[in-house]
Amino acid sequence: MTSKNVYLPSKPRYEILDGLRGVAALLILAFHIFENESHSTATQIINHGYMAVDFFFLLSGFVIGYAYDDRWDKMTLGGFFKRRLARLHPMALMGTFIGVLLFFLGADGFRMANEAPAWKMIVCFLLAIFLIPVGPSMDFRGWREMYPYNGPTWTLFYEYIANILYALFIRKLPKWALGICVGLFAFLTIDRVFGLGTFGVVYNVGRLGGGWTLEQNHLYTAICRLLYPFFCGLLIQRMGKFMKLKNGFWWCALAVALMFCLPRFGAAPSFDRATGMRDPGGVVYNGIYEALCVLVFMPLVIMAGAGSSVSGKTQKICKFIGEISFPLYITHYPTMYLHVQWVNLHRDAPLSQHIAVGVSVYIISLLVAYACYKLYDVPVREWLKEHWLRKPAKTTEQQ
Repeated sequence: MTSKNVYLPSKPRYEILDGLRGVAALLILAFHIFENESHSTATQIINHGYMAVDFFFLLSGFVIGYAYDDRWDKMTLGGFFKRRLARLHPMALMGTFIGVLLFFLGADGFRMANEAPAWKMIVCFLLAIFLIPVGPSMDFRGWREMYPYNGPTWTLFYEYIANILYALFIRKLPKWALGICVGLFAFLTIDRVFGLGTFGVVYNVGRLGGGWTLEQNHLYTAICRLLYPFFCGLLIQRMGKFMKLKNGFWWCALAVALMFCLPRFGAAPSFDRATGMRDPGGVVYNGIYEALCVLVFMPLVIMAGAGSSVSGKTQKICKFIGEISFPLYITHYPTMYLHVQWVNLHRDAPLSQHIAVGVSVYIISLLVAYACYKLYDVPVREWLKEHWLRKPAKTTEQQ
């Protein structure tokens, strides 16, 4: 009988899905740059770019199921958690270190940062190393983030929660039970996006953004954004009902780009000072669109990406952008803090200057992500694999 201590090599990858993760990471970088330049969420370019988070959770559910569902007879809970930590945590640490470095290079652009006591900044750093979130009272930037040095780390926090739930409970669910969960969590998505208030939370109606603080509205938003995509991705993988497309990567990449880049449907809700009420405006149309993207269109993209094949130059493109996708996502945001400061100080600068700075920020973020991947992430994960994950195979004989 094979011991559960034996190291399990990685399975062949779904290269198109890796490429699509890269496409989403490239788009969310552009989304944040445009967000810094934008005066309104209603007119922002790449208007729905924040839905990359929901897409990442969907991909995560699919990949976790593919990588581990059939390995639990050879793997312990501890082995699973060690593999996930080795895959995710090194870059989480790097994102925090970059955030600390750039914060102290550009902190004077945030008034609260200049007034914050040193102990608060030290505590936030130490907790972030262990991915422990902080409440709004610990924020020193003014954005109420769970991880003030590197905001997007909040998604990794919920990724860890999903991994824990998978290892302890979800992996044991049969497909029919998983399907029931997907249906229930789809209702949560609808409740959140349309503000039905089923659980007493009505927030940012018509728009799925949110989740980066420990406030009640954001906690509910984060739970809704995690549960349906993760469970749905896992169910898609277990069902094995994929679609094959010619030039599948390019069609799927186009679909992802359109979902993120289409303008807002309907005007943003406006506030009536006389009555103190919000005009629903385009809430219904935009809510329908975003709900359809998360509940229907994104799962179809995953099914097409998983069922299609890739080769040649397209295969190399998928491999490259897939490799840098996580480093790019988890390291780019500290640069956004500096960028938003520059934008706020230079609103009246010529458009050409704003474009030059935005393009420079984009390129620098890509170069930093690539350097982190090649010079840090790959070597560290190889070291962890050899010295922490890999153990000598042992066998026992049953008498």
